[in-house]
Amino acid sequence: MEIKIDDLTGSEIISLIQEHLHGMTLHSPPESIHALALDELKKPEITFWTAWDDGQLLGCGALKDIDNKHGELKSMRTASAHLRKGVAQAMLEHIMKEAQRRGYQRISLETGSMDAFQPARKLYEKYGFQYCPPFADYEEDPNSVFMTLKL
Repeated sequence: MEIKIDDLTGSEIISLIQEHLHGMTLHSPPESIHALALDELKKPEITFWTAWDDGQLLGCGALKDIDNKHGELKSMRTASAHLRKGVAQAMLEHIMKEAQRRGYQRISLETGSMDAFQPARKLYEKYGFQYCPPFADYEEDPNSVFMTLKL
């Protein structure tokens, strides 16, 4: 598996982001969807990666700079054909290493509180993320949970 920075212009990643955004609408009301659209993922404070194997897009993830000591994990998604193959774990480890390299003291995330998001929450728990109050500009939301990891 090769993880590399992506410019979000390829048809494969555009389709995966569309799938990601559509998936959020199936499980969350519109006011509780915090997934970023393609143009938002291209902002300078966000670094976006894709995972590939033999020319196939496996998944993606991003890291948003909140400030020089805090980053936010964004847009973690595994392509449907590659679920349960360790893609999310590899991407999470890659992003955590990058956060440490940048000197962040913590990395935080928002994910859904519904059952559909349980696999994601379990992955983050496995890596030591703890539940926390909303961070940055998030507000309490019964459809969201917030997690953080001190690095």
